[in-house]
Amino acid sequence: MTAVAQPGADASPSWTRRPGNLAAAVTAELVERIVRGVHPSGTALPTEPVLCSTFSVSRTVVREAVKILQEKGLVQVRQGSGTMVTPPAMWNMLDELVLGATIAVEESLDILDDVVVTRRVLESDMANVAARLADADVVGQLRALVDRMDELVDDPAAYHERDRLFHDTVMQASGNRVARAVVRALESQVAHTARYMGRTERALCVASNRGHRRIYERIAAGDPDGAAAAMFTHITEAWVVRRSGPDEPTRLRR
Repeated sequence: MTAVAQPGADASPSWTRRPGNLAAAVTAELVERIVRGVHPSGTALPTEPVLCSTFSVSRTVVREAVKILQEKGLVQVRQGSGTMVTPPAMWNMLDELVLGATIAVEESLDILDDVVVTRRVLESDMANVAARLADADVVGQLRALVDRMDELVDDPAAYHERDRLFHDTVMQASGNRVARAVVRALESQVAHTARYMGRTERALCVASNRGHRRIYERIAAGDPDGAAAAMFTHITEAWVVRRSGPDEPTRLRR
């Protein structure tokens, strides 16, 4: 049976002031509506005139927004059928708007579990390489960061700033620019999300930094397999203790 657009498909946009970049604003609004299911997969977006009226913008703005939606994988323009919303499997989940809207809309923690699994795979491999390539300067940086984080366990904000720097130092040491870019793109979307950050009390910072120290020690010892295992365990355990939800983290099991 063909899906039908939900009520609200032609509702006024959520912004209170007319934005400076209309195409970007219309794109963001349509991304949110598509992810939320206002425009379900398999249905056509409202026609160009309807979108122009809904957002009080020109055809040029609407066409630019639709083009951006195509680039994000959310729609396909079909001759004779209009602009069709694609299935979620086709969406670019590394795109900040798409991932951010998905995190905001989904009630389960599956999407955040998937972010953690992706980080775990990539960062474990980069830790393995870093243990083979890191020089004395990198090892010194990691040691200094771990020691400093021990001093910051009562200041979660400052602690997490060094936490991210520690992971980024390991990634840079690996030389894998593509994997680092993927992790940083994911992290930029979840780093300030309450459901991802979860609990931040002192005991968790202490436990987290024990994981960092094990990673540092394995890299300093030139132990690639040990560094990879330490990173895998650290990322998994740090998320499991922060994670709060009724569902079991089955997607993390290996």
